[in-house]
Amino acid sequence: MIFHAKGHPNIHATHKNTLEFTKENHVTPQGDCIVGICADFDTLALAAFVKKHPLVKITITAGGISDNVVAKTNPEFHDDKELVIRLGEHASPRTFAVRADKAAKHLKRELIDKIKQGKEIEVRIEEATE
Repeated sequence: MIFHAKGHPNIHATHKNTLEFTKENHVTPQGDCIVGICADFDTLALAAFVKKHPLVKITITAGGISDNVVAKTNPEFHDDKELVIRLGEHASPRTFAVRADKAAKHLKRELIDKIKQGKEIEVRIEEATE
């Protein structure tokens, strides 16, 4: 499963517990968990995907730089505007995955530099093998 998002100069990706993709077309510097805006994910397809795949690898790529996050999916995910990945256990309808091995601040800084330049972001989600 693949979706796309866009980078933005205000993306700092410094949050210590979460990372987020949003369908909003802007971000303020205070949105420190946001990694991509204008995300085009299909909520219904992702909701069906998480029910079948309890563990996922999420590959985030921009400007030729990639990083991976492995996390446990939340079968209750169904938000139309935000997709949140958390280190912790808190699950809400906007939480796509929990128990992630990375939050925004752990992503490669070279990747975040490309995202800050406004590069297009590809997010690939696939079943992870332990």
